[in-house]
Amino acid sequence: MSGFALHLLRHGAPERPGLLMGRTDGAPTAAGIAACVAQARTVGAERLIASDLRRCRLAGEAIGAVLARPLAVDPRWREIDFGAWDGRAADAIDREAMARFRGDPDANPPPGGERWSALVARVSRALAELEPVPTLVVTHGGTIRAALHCLCGFERRRLWSFDLPYGVLVSLHLRPGDTPAAQITGLRP
Repeated sequence: MSGFALHLLRHGAPERPGLLMGRTDGAPTAAGIAACVAQARTVGAERLIASDLRRCRLAGEAIGAVLARPLAVDPRWREIDFGAWDGRAADAIDREAMARFRGDPDANPPPGGERWSALVARVSRALAELEPVPTLVVTHGGTIRAALHCLCGFERRRLWSFDLPYGVLVSLHLRPGDTPAAQITGLRP
């Protein structure tokens, strides 16, 4: 079967968990970085990419040092921008506004925030430009969901049925073509 492995690794636990951390550039814990390194050791990636936000970039740098791989930093792998809600606890947001966002994040983005379709578009562009070699991307929960939408065709509402805790590794086999498609080969917490 032609194609290549793509591994999407959610960053480890941040120092301040429980916040809507889209563009908020919070630092990861040492344990969070160690969990990411442990996951990365199992996949045999030839290419290493990370979101430019510290919680991903620092894990990517640690993984690169252990695996002796250079790290490419790409802001297209950032989390969705929560706008005025960014950096706040979800329970501090108006319940009705949060429910509308969760029900349809494209029609009801956070004030000043990013629409779901914009996240999907930038992740789609990043996916289309991947080299066909085993690749590990250190990224965010929403971004992983957007990639699964692009590659596997999951409806947006179905994507929240996946538990994507900090440090989770989602492995896929990408098939080449005009429109990238993939099969999930592993999901490891």
